[in-house]
Amino acid sequence: MNSSNDLHQALRAIDRKSYPAYKSLSGAYQFKNFCLFIDHVQGDPFASPSALHVEILHKAAGFPKEYYQTDCTRTALSDFLVRQLADRFKDFNFKAKGSGKSGLISVTRCGQEVLCRSACEITDEKIIARFHVGFPAFGRTINAGELEKIIFDFLPRCVEDSLFYSNLDKKKVENAIFLAEDQKALRELLQKENLCAFVANGSVLPRRSGVSDMPMKDSIPFTAPSTLERSFTLPHKGQISGMAIPQGITLIVGGGYHGKSTLLEALQNGIYNHITGDGREYVVTDDTAVKLRAEDGRSIRDVDISLFINDLPNKKDTTSFSTPDASGSTSQAAAVVEHMEAGSRLFLIDEDTSATNFMVRDELMQKVISREKEPITPFLSRVRGLYEEAGISTILVAGSSGAFFYKADTIIQMDCYKPVDITASVKELCGQIPAGQDAKHAAPDFKMPAYNRVFTSYQRNTKGKKDYYGRERSEHAVRNERMKIKTFGRDSFSLDKETVDLRYVEQIVDAEQTTALAYLLRYGLEEIIDGRHTVQQIADFIYTTLTKQGWAPFCGSYIPCGLTKPRKQELFACLNRFRG
Repeated sequence: MNSSNDLHQALRAIDRKSYPAYKSLSGAYQFKNFCLFIDHVQGDPFASPSALHVEILHKAAGFPKEYYQTDCTRTALSDFLVRQLADRFKDFNFKAKGSGKSGLISVTRCGQEVLCRSACEITDEKIIARFHVGFPAFGRTINAGELEKIIFDFLPRCVEDSLFYSNLDKKKVENAIFLAEDQKALRELLQKENLCAFVANGSVLPRRSGVSDMPMKDSIPFTAPSTLERSFTLPHKGQISGMAIPQGITLIVGGGYHGKSTLLEALQNGIYNHITGDGREYVVTDDTAVKLRAEDGRSIRDVDISLFINDLPNKKDTTSFSTPDASGSTSQAAAVVEHMEAGSRLFLIDEDTSATNFMVRDELMQKVISREKEPITPFLSRVRGLYEEAGISTILVAGSSGAFFYKADTIIQMDCYKPVDITASVKELCGQIPAGQDAKHAAPDFKMPAYNRVFTSYQRNTKGKKDYYGRERSEHAVRNERMKIKTFGRDSFSLDKETVDLRYVEQIVDAEQTTALAYLLRYGLEEIIDGRHTVQQIADFIYTTLTKQGWAPFCGSYIPCGLTKPRKQELFACLNRFRG
């Protein structure tokens, strides 16, 4: 390994040379308390910034061993360190001058969720922090003096202040670790107590605005109804009380603007841990929960939707149904089956974003359009079977149809942002008012869908691929190069020219998760998708590889800053939406 002095001399040797000479700096350099790695150097000052990382041995960093012993504490500590490094980088960003991105120093900008990121990894031996630096230039000429400031002044100060235990607020570090351990304990209690979600008293559920995930100021704190209130003892916080939603079928009702969708949104994000001060620290949902909705126009490939749709007029087989342009009801039926295949134990549904004809058919409609003429078995008729036969609970926000009252185990009314358990009174009312045809409609027998879909082998389009000089490239050369990834925020990404639309996969909370999904899918297409494996086998293999080996198998010569681990449910969603 080179010394920091070698880097100093190399910088002075290339000063004022053409910008590509910066590439000679790639390599590892030993500083006093850490090793600096220059992984990738940008092609010019206007290109994406250079990728660097530092490695610090635990002996030097000084964090207590118990802070990185388990997956949950390791993730919490790495998340905390990324936030510290980001705050410190703000003080030095663009302090070094030059053209283009000269002087940029940046790392991942974290949201309210605690996620596993490539920006900071903690192994048994060391801490690895990855970030970007814009190498300074005069026009397209190297400005070594400004890069010296960054590497020998700004960067060591940021690293020392952010990644060494002795320089951090020890109480804040401890609080982050303790909160993660409490959240883990609360999630384990959900399974043990046959619950699907928990919302602590005092939680702040509303967000500041549609573009801000910060808690709303002066909002009404959450208070559990007495009949659903449960208390638990956590390792560090001690006793905590709140609303416990049991497994089964739960209905959330109430007038418009009373907080129904706000509660559901908090529950759908309860699959993630949240940082201190978010207001949803103790809003915890079964970590396999999936928000389902209609997606007009999405592609469906070989999905057994016969649980919901049968006897199509064109005689198309619904036990292996495919379409490049699904309707709202068909897409929602496919989503239910796909996430059954993904192992979800809880479905979250908002009536507002669902296909009406998929959810329910009222009595008059059934009389006008007979059962023989309607191929759709509504979700209303399957919700009980999903729980009793498949073990999948449902939390549903409803505002227009009372038919679900007859199916629900628990009914929560949101009244001026406060939950009220109205199960007993509604059930009494249901006894007085006979169920309509829509509520008592007899559905065909519940039959578990088949999960044997084989992912067809992917053929890359090699036409029109040209080299630097405009010459047509050979099919062999194209097939052996890596697929090009381009991401578009949280909404979508493309591999070569195949776009995967994820805008309705609502539990993706960070654009870096979308980027990670692109890397995971590319790995699958290049390494294992050969027309002989099922979707389930492919998803399991990719996710097991990520869990055991980390990011390295999915990346090229270096691991970039800017990847965030998605859940297996989002990986399934990504595979199912790939049109290629």
